[in-house]
Order: sequence, then C-alpha cells, then structure tokens
Amino acid sequence: LPQTTPGSEPAWFAFPITVRPGAGFSRGELTDFLEQNQIETRTLFGGNLLRQPAFLDLPRRVVGELANTDLVMNCTFFIGVYPGIDKARAAWVMEVFDRFFQGRP
Repeated sequence: LPQTTPGSEPAWFAFPITVRPGAGFSRGELTDFLEQNQIETRTLFGGNLLRQPAFLDLPRRVVGELANTDLVMNCTFFIGVYPGIDKARAAWVMEVFDRFFQGRP
C-alpha cells in the first residue's frame, strides 16, 4: 500500500490496480464485479497516449515498443479513495475483492 513520506500531507485520490496478462481474468471482469457490488471504478486515462485518437496524426518520435504504456492502457484501473473510508468500509472493499478471487479457478 502507498506510504506517506516524512513531512507530507497527501490527499489520496485513487488506488491504481493493474491486472497482469495471464492472470486468468481480465480488467473488465474484475471491474464489472466491483461495479455490481457498488464499488466504482475508473479506467486509467493514460498509458500509451500515441494510441489515443487525438494523438494519431501528430508528429512524434517513438523509441521502443512502449510495452509498459500499453500494459497500463489495457490493464490498469483505479478505485477511488477519500478520507471517509473508515476501517469498516475498507474491510468491505477487501471482502468484495476476496469474493471475486474465491470465485476464480
């Protein structure tokens, strides 16, 4: 989990999650399950911006395959966090994740 650094006062916005290729389930399957259980998710906007329609025709220089940016674009999402998430709510979110993973082969 994220850690604060000495002297900082972060305002946590989101908790990013990346579903690794070969995990046995997709980002969509996990986010659908979370949404069905009242846990909102958001796809991370970012990753390989060169694949976004607005950037397709812009001049650019690309170095390498950008595999990690594609991974972020295709496999990452986040759940929101805010100061009102108390221990009971955090435990409930973890319970929903546990139910998802227990239902996997």
